[in-house]
Amino acid sequence: MAQICVYFQLHQPRRLADFSIFDLGDEAAKYVSSSENDTNEVVFHKVASKSYFPMLSLLKKLLKKYPSFVFSLSISGLFLEQAQQWEPGIVTLLQDIIATGQVEVFSETYYHSLASIYSPTEFKAQVMEHQRAMLDYFGVIPTTFRNTELIYSNAVAEQVAALGFEGTLTEAVPRYLGNRQKTRLYHSYTPSHLPILLKHAELSDDIAFRFSDKSWSGYPLTVEKYLHWLDRYGDEELINLFMDFETFGEHQWEDTGIFEFFSNLVAVAQDKHAFVLPRSIFAQFASEPATKLEVYDVPVPISWADVDRDLTAWIDNPFQQDSLRILYSLEKQILAIGDEKLIKQWRYLQTSDHFYYMCTKWANDGDVHAYFSPFDSPYEAYRRYSIVLSDIKAKVHQLLDHPSLKLIH
Repeated sequence: MAQICVYFQLHQPRRLADFSIFDLGDEAAKYVSSSENDTNEVVFHKVASKSYFPMLSLLKKLLKKYPSFVFSLSISGLFLEQAQQWEPGIVTLLQDIIATGQVEVFSETYYHSLASIYSPTEFKAQVMEHQRAMLDYFGVIPTTFRNTELIYSNAVAEQVAALGFEGTLTEAVPRYLGNRQKTRLYHSYTPSHLPILLKHAELSDDIAFRFSDKSWSGYPLTVEKYLHWLDRYGDEELINLFMDFETFGEHQWEDTGIFEFFSNLVAVAQDKHAFVLPRSIFAQFASEPATKLEVYDVPVPISWADVDRDLTAWIDNPFQQDSLRILYSLEKQILAIGDEKLIKQWRYLQTSDHFYYMCTKWANDGDVHAYFSPFDSPYEAYRRYSIVLSDIKAKVHQLLDHPSLKLIH
């Protein structure tokens, strides 16, 4: 009987408003929303209808019907802000399912940012803000950490451990894992020996990406076929199925049968395998010597993105690198000014999606980036972002020169 660990990511970025060079210096202009025709609101309503409401409702029914069924959620602060603003029923559904005690909530950076790579102080601040949000909304304090896009390295592990988390999640990358199994618990190559769960990419992506692909050799994916693949794993092995929540209804539309597939999979699998939560897995090893686990040594950051499973989705080209350099160079100045509205705007600009849209990879990776981007090209994404970045940089310098000035937005 294998252990199945299911985790879903709930995140929606706050996309940039139609901010142009003519808006530079306009104190009333907003970077990530507008009063009319807000892209963020349109997208959120659409995805809520296709994915969030039907899948959350299904999960609520499954939790009630099968007490042994458990799963985990990582919910960005930006997702909660937009849900509360435009679809509060989603927040209510989340509160209902989390209140069952069968759902573990993870911690992450509130703004779904790359702060763990660029600023340990900012990383800590965003994690703490996210912890407060989880407590305010759901009455829980997460003990498991899930970094943005499963970004991980030895250095990130030490930051996570220093914040008191019991374990973390990341990708199983062959160049560091070698031929070892991804279905076991590892610990970090750091003094903290932080426990690590590794995503089973093949089985996760069979659902998340390949489910409706008629050219895939495994199509059509039936519950019987998928369960046969799960049955290959023995007792105590950990099958970690990590995927975006939007897999259900948005990336894989309802007419593909994705909802029925998941419902039937839970019904059958819960009799043959054990659904588990990361906090339970980590607790099993809390009293064991760290040396009982093998080491996952990751000197250079990895992620779950693209074929390379590295950070090139966000930091590969000069557009991205220059934007990130300028953005994080403003940290000390912005925090010194102490204007909460300015800090919030700056943190909105840290959301990893902005840099993902600037990615100039092509082939299959490029197709995925283009699918998620609201811009016609990565060059347009950079142009729009650079205008906003120039404006916030100018505001910072203005406020430092004239501290008595106040921001309107």
